[in-house]
Amino acid sequence: MSSPSEPNPQLIWETMNAYQRTEALRAGIELDIFTRIGSGLGTVDQLAPACSASPKGVRVLCDYLTIIGFLEKQDGTYKLTPSSAVFLDRNSPACMASSVRFINSPKLQEGFHNLAESVRRGGTTLPSGGTTEADWNEWETFAESMTPLMRGPAEFIAGKAAAVNPCLVLDIAAGHGLFGIAVARKCPEAHIVAQDWTGVLKIASRNAAQAGVGDRHRALPGDAFAVDFGTGYDVVLLTNFLHHFSVTQNQALLKRIHAAMRPGGMLLTFDFVPNPDRISPPASAAFSMMMLGTTPEGDAYTMSELESMFNVTGFTSHELVNVPQSPAQLVTSVRA
Repeated sequence: MSSPSEPNPQLIWETMNAYQRTEALRAGIELDIFTRIGSGLGTVDQLAPACSASPKGVRVLCDYLTIIGFLEKQDGTYKLTPSSAVFLDRNSPACMASSVRFINSPKLQEGFHNLAESVRRGGTTLPSGGTTEADWNEWETFAESMTPLMRGPAEFIAGKAAAVNPCLVLDIAAGHGLFGIAVARKCPEAHIVAQDWTGVLKIASRNAAQAGVGDRHRALPGDAFAVDFGTGYDVVLLTNFLHHFSVTQNQALLKRIHAAMRPGGMLLTFDFVPNPDRISPPASAAFSMMMLGTTPEGDAYTMSELESMFNVTGFTSHELVNVPQSPAQLVTSVRA
């Protein structure tokens, strides 16, 4: 047995073949393997006809999903792991299977097809600004498919917003609208102004109506860097947004946000915030790679970098908070 300090090609081998893990998970979701196993179809003979797939194909896929930790197998019968039961069975209210439509979308993955060139440039090789392109149509896919991942964080962040009993809330880049909707449900006096592109806001408005807060949810279509926000906001929700842009661009946006808020208002920034070493925590630190492949100038910013942006644009009293059920973090700030 080799010691940990001895050269070992295993990590290299596993990483070179990692695309197979992604495609196996996607196939399992597309064939509803996890939902079917969750409903009691545990053998190849049961699963193959239910999936309209070959017995060999189902056997190879389910064995591989077992090897990489998504299934368990005993005496020829497959079972869900606890995590797969909660997050991959479509009958579970926490199922996040739909997220594969955005996270593994061809347009997003295209940004990593020539990563060496992105490293040379310091930004994406995707045309027209990648994910920062005006009205990039994949954001509609994001809004439709990512809601399972955001429900828990939205409820947590709404609890923070409720501390100031807000009457007027601005939800920037609202997407699916879950963050503003959660605030509206927790705070009966709160009216939400949801800003995003027109196509995306149709989804947010539909979700607000379904949540019973449509009468307190108003769409504000347009570019966050140009649209008139209005004034008097008690709370601004800035979720999963700053990482797409440069420090200069973010400061310009934060100045606009400052002008739209009342003194003493709360800015809630939900984002991936790596530690100063930029290699921990892993999910937040690794998000810089996502931005390198998909944006011209985006990055995952450390807390000190965020504080610098906030301070220079008129915000104070910053606090970094870990968010349950999320790899991202929350920064609370006060409008001076």
